[in-house]
Amino acid sequence: MTEQASRLTIDYRNAMAGAVGEAHGVSDAMLDELAPEVARQHARLTAEHDVGGQRWMDLPSDTALAAEITAFAEGQRDRYDDFVLVGIGGSSLGAIATIQALTHPYRNLQPAAERGGPRFFVLDNPDPEKVAATLGTVNLERTLVNVVTKSGQTAETMANFLAARQALDGAVGPDRARQQIVATTDPESGLLRQLADQEGYRTFLAPPGVDGRMTVLSAVGMLPAAFCGCDIGGLLAGARAMRARCQSGEVRENPAYLLAALTVLGAARLGKSILVTMPYADALFGITDWFRQLWAESLGKRLANDGSEVFAGQTPIKALGAIDQHSQIQLYTEGPNDKQICLIGVDAYRARVEITGVPAGIPDLDYLRGAELGQLLQREEVATAWALTQAKRPNFTITAPTIDAAIVGEFFYLYELQTVMAGGLLNVNPFGQPGVEAGKNATYALMGRQGYEQLRDELTVPAAGGDRYRLVAG
Repeated sequence: MTEQASRLTIDYRNAMAGAVGEAHGVSDAMLDELAPEVARQHARLTAEHDVGGQRWMDLPSDTALAAEITAFAEGQRDRYDDFVLVGIGGSSLGAIATIQALTHPYRNLQPAAERGGPRFFVLDNPDPEKVAATLGTVNLERTLVNVVTKSGQTAETMANFLAARQALDGAVGPDRARQQIVATTDPESGLLRQLADQEGYRTFLAPPGVDGRMTVLSAVGMLPAAFCGCDIGGLLAGARAMRARCQSGEVRENPAYLLAALTVLGAARLGKSILVTMPYADALFGITDWFRQLWAESLGKRLANDGSEVFAGQTPIKALGAIDQHSQIQLYTEGPNDKQICLIGVDAYRARVEITGVPAGIPDLDYLRGAELGQLLQREEVATAWALTQAKRPNFTITAPTIDAAIVGEFFYLYELQTVMAGGLLNVNPFGQPGVEAGKNATYALMGRQGYEQLRDELTVPAAGGDRYRLVAG
């Protein structure tokens, strides 16, 4: 099989000192100085992968899984009017990003024959209003519920799932409800694995040895996408294309390492503590949401690998062009110069809307006569890059030739490798999320989970009419 080539392009000239000045832009000397460490980290990652580590790198090669998922989705798709994904964070954001990028923006409103699969709903936040509305909107008799959590320990996911399961039981009875539930979870252990084995749910595997936020190219992200008619084979092909492009340890030759170096140098040497990602396509906005979690949770670490306190991390912000030119760009161009801005452009949008009906007698609108909306959006992107550069605000642009499954796969792999390399350059572990655990444990305690009684006592104080929460730690 002939593998396709990577098609994303990266223009980083406006992030360099020559464009925005030495106080704000990365210099060639900085890149040269960092190049040996990039090469060393590349060698480390390669060696770890060779002995079975860095298993997320292997996900694009699992074409057998993609074929299994595709066959399952094609065999089951017509049985269901609605698909409900129950998951949060890495268990949902990748699927949402893929489906948003590759399907009609109003696919849930399309006739069944046109949308390529059941309507798609997500239960992520345990907001009772949204959960009740979702369960009241779907046709429970023809709804497939896909619950996604590796361990089954995620309180929000399990609570939402139990609510959905209860609704299914009431609508179709427990025996049939079991046939309408698919669990994506650990192959051997965990609460959801235990429940799935007990109830006989159909299961797919959350890949062992891969953090949740890196699982978009596994069953976690691909099963919902396949049910919505997305080309998951193309998704993996694009990821493989980017992986092939990222084999070099040379910082200027490897796009993921180049982006990692620019952002790490910007944060560590130039005071750019915020990274804004701003696509000029509504379809790609979900990818910025997915990347926001990836960047924040992977790199926001108090401790370095040697145990010293570093409080690392660049704050990721999502924006959307051109909407946020009328919301955020004023701040980005004239506010604190503490940001790097990544613009994402598209050479050819999948639809054309031409303006032919400009009214006569209003000369100030003549410039729109014969214009096309995609052209307008592209020129706004170029204009924004120019305005940012004029204001000495470092920015760089990633351009996609169009939006298709392979391009989405390229973005996923590019950003994952960028993040892992950035962790190496910052000397922090980009895997795990120790800062999240304290809040999780406190939630368990406040909800009365067994084994957390001592922590619950620390979090509550006696009060008339029942305990109340402490408002101040300590």
